[in-house]
Amino acid sequence: MVKIGILGVGTVGASVANILEDNADIIEARAGKKILVKSGVVKNLSKDRAVSIKLSDDPMDVINDPEIDIVVELMGGVEEPYALVKKALENGKAVVTANKALLAYHRYELQEIAGDIPLMYEASTAGGIPIIGALRNGLSANHIDSIQGIMNGTCNYMLTKMINEGAQYDAILKEAQELGYAEADPTFDVGGFDASHKLLILASIAYGIDAKPEDILIEGIENITQTDVAFAKEFGYEIKLLGIAKKVDEGIELRVHATMIPESSMIAKVDGVMNAVTVVGDRVGETMYYGPGAGGDATASAVIADIIDIVRGNQGPMLGYKKGLESGLKLLSKDEIETQYYLRLEVTDESGVLAKITSSLGEFGISIESMLQKPTEDDRIAKLLFTTHLCKERKMQNAITALGKLDVVQGKIAMMRIEK
Repeated sequence: MVKIGILGVGTVGASVANILEDNADIIEARAGKKILVKSGVVKNLSKDRAVSIKLSDDPMDVINDPEIDIVVELMGGVEEPYALVKKALENGKAVVTANKALLAYHRYELQEIAGDIPLMYEASTAGGIPIIGALRNGLSANHIDSIQGIMNGTCNYMLTKMINEGAQYDAILKEAQELGYAEADPTFDVGGFDASHKLLILASIAYGIDAKPEDILIEGIENITQTDVAFAKEFGYEIKLLGIAKKVDEGIELRVHATMIPESSMIAKVDGVMNAVTVVGDRVGETMYYGPGAGGDATASAVIADIIDIVRGNQGPMLGYKKGLESGLKLLSKDEIETQYYLRLEVTDESGVLAKITSSLGEFGISIESMLQKPTEDDRIAKLLFTTHLCKERKMQNAITALGKLDVVQGKIAMMRIEK
C-alpha cells in the first residue's frame, strides 16, 4: 500500500481525495498497488471540506509522518510551499505538485534537491491536459521548434465572448468574476502572469532554459477593444492570449501576450474556458493537446496520474533530461523578439497624416503590410489600423515612441503582435 498526504485540501485537494476513494479499484488495477490518502492539511479546520480523510492545520504532520510515501502539494504561493516541498524531499518522500508559481521560481533548485526522488508536476500546466508528459516522454526524440499555448481559461473565455458576441472588456470581466472564472483581483489572469508561469515550465523541459517571470515579455488582454476585434475578423485573424516559446537562430524567444493568429489555425478554434497547446517537433511536426485547463476534477486527474506514475516507477528525471540540454541556446532579450505587429492609433483627420506615419515607421525600417482607416464619433479624428512586416521588438517600441511625439497622433497607441 502507498500512503498519501495532501497539503491544501481545497477544491483540487478534495477532488484528489475523493477520486482516490471513489475510483480505488480501477486506480489500484492501473498502479499495481492500493493508494490511500492518510491525511490532509488545511488552514481552517472549521470549514467543511466534503472529504472523509483526517485533517490537520499543521503541515509538519504530513511532512514528518514516516508512514506517508508521497506528499501532494496543492497550497498555492511560492516560498512556504517551497520550504515544505524541500523538507519533504529531504525526508525521502516523493512529491506531486500542481503549483505553477512554485515551479516558475524554484524548479531548478527543486530538481537539485530531489535527485532521484520523484517530483512530478503534470497538473501545474494546463490542468487536465497531459502536456508535461508529452514533452518529457512522448516527444523526447524531437528537437522542439516551438510551443504555442492557450494556457489561461479566464482570458480565453473573455476573448471568445468579445469576438463572438461583441462584448466589451469591462462587461465580460464582470461576468467572468460572477461565474467564478476570474478573481476579485483578476490581474494574475488577465495580465498574463498565470500563463507565464506555465510557459516557463514548458520551456525548461523543451529547451533547458532557466528563466524567471521577470526575465520574459508578459502582457495581458486589458487593452483589447472591439475595434481590434473587428480588424482581426476582417483580415482573417482570431485574437488569443498565447504563451509562445520559439527556437530561432540566436536562441529562444519566451513571451506571453495577446496575439492575432490566422483563424484557420488549429489553436484559433479553441474557445471558452478550454486550454490548448501546440508543439512543433523537428521529426513529428505539429501536435496539439486540448482540454480543460482548470477545475477540481480535471486538475485532480493530472495529480493522480502523477501519483500512479510514481507508484509504477515510471517518473524519470524531473525536467525530462539527465544531461545538460542544448547548452548552446540562450534566452533572447525582449528587444530581440521578431514578429509582425498590429498598430491602432487615433490621428487628426487631415491630408498628409498617412505620409507622416509611414515615414516615421520607415525611419526604423518598418514596412506596412495592410492598413484600414475607421471613422470615430469625432469627425476631426480618424482611427488608423496597420499590420507590419516582420521586425524586431526594439525597433517597434522605438517607433511607437516616435509616433507618439507626432502632433497628428492623438492619445495612446495600441499594439498587438501577430503570429502566422
